[in-house]
Amino acid sequence: MVATATHIGSIAIAMSRCRKRSSVSRPAKSETALGLVGLTRYLRRAGSRARRSGYCTGAPSDVAGVSLVRPVCGMENHIEETLRSAFHLDYPRYEIIFCAATNNDAAAPLVRRLIAAHPHVPARLLIGNETISDNPKLNNVCKGWRAAAYDWIVMADSNVLMPRDYIERLRAAWRADTGVVSSPPAGCRPQGFWAELECAFLNTYQLRWQYAAAAIGLGFAQGKSMLYRRSQIERAGGIRLLATEPAEDAATTKAVRDLGLRVRLVDAPFEQPLGYRSAREVWARQLRWAQLRQASFRQYYALEIFAGSLAPLTAAAYVVAALGLPVGSVLAVAAAWYGAEAALARAAGWHLSLRSPAAFILRDTLLPLLWIGGCLGRGFVWRGNEMRPLESRGAV
Repeated sequence: MVATATHIGSIAIAMSRCRKRSSVSRPAKSETALGLVGLTRYLRRAGSRARRSGYCTGAPSDVAGVSLVRPVCGMENHIEETLRSAFHLDYPRYEIIFCAATNNDAAAPLVRRLIAAHPHVPARLLIGNETISDNPKLNNVCKGWRAAAYDWIVMADSNVLMPRDYIERLRAAWRADTGVVSSPPAGCRPQGFWAELECAFLNTYQLRWQYAAAAIGLGFAQGKSMLYRRSQIERAGGIRLLATEPAEDAATTKAVRDLGLRVRLVDAPFEQPLGYRSAREVWARQLRWAQLRQASFRQYYALEIFAGSLAPLTAAAYVVAALGLPVGSVLAVAAAWYGAEAALARAAGWHLSLRSPAAFILRDTLLPLLWIGGCLGRGFVWRGNEMRPLESRGAV
């Protein structure tokens, strides 16, 4: 009963934050100029005019510039669409800095074509790799961080699909006590059942718990999209501060908390088109994330063993058998459990299909195995780089 009530409560929190958005976002009150409704509308109109007549150079002087730093590493599903989306944002002053570790990266020719096709948007591709950590992504983006022209910096993965109001929504979530604004990925456009399973992990499970945690003051950054003020990070120790944990989002979370600031999440997360996924890919990705969570947030990771429906439904079956209740009582609990998840996906506009209930059930069956794997993990290979979370050594 406690697990089910917590499950429903977390869904209610996520539903209040992640409802499907209209094409024009409603700006939130903030300390920045973008918190003003009139100015936001002006900027949107100015951005539209800029795309027709060239990049906007006459933006209001109090509109802060933003640097988008996007690392690339090989070709991914829908990568041309996701990278192109950065060139069509309704924001009057921003630049795009693509980062590749080597000149022969498979995505580099695509990036160059996109830059050439959008000359009105300041964009460049930086090549090189500076080893400041065991994290290949951080080693790749640090040159973009240093080359950024603006104080506001967004680190965004290459597989994030950016809506036109992407920057506005990130900045609208910023408050005086904010250290980073982040957005977990919402999986969309899955091809095949295993991609449906990844949607079940990303959306109604991981997204839901991140928004529920943020609602009680335990916000966690997620590396898909993170908005920083470089001056804040530089005062605290610079980008090398993000190398203190195996993953840059975990390091960001701890650094922000150490500064007495908060991690905030955007209203309605940004999408990640999944395309085709194999069972091996989904398992490897979820296991890697489990190992990283166990390494960086062990006290919270211990609670994950209670997540999912397996234990509550087993307990319900025991009670039904002990009290001689109809077997349909267990089915009613399961219907309420997964029906609430389906309602969240529908309200948020996330992927939902006839195969989603089966994906929900398989996900919850795998959760205990992933939890054990996270505890036993001794390392993994990520994009060709062998990584070994420091806290996982001798964890058991």
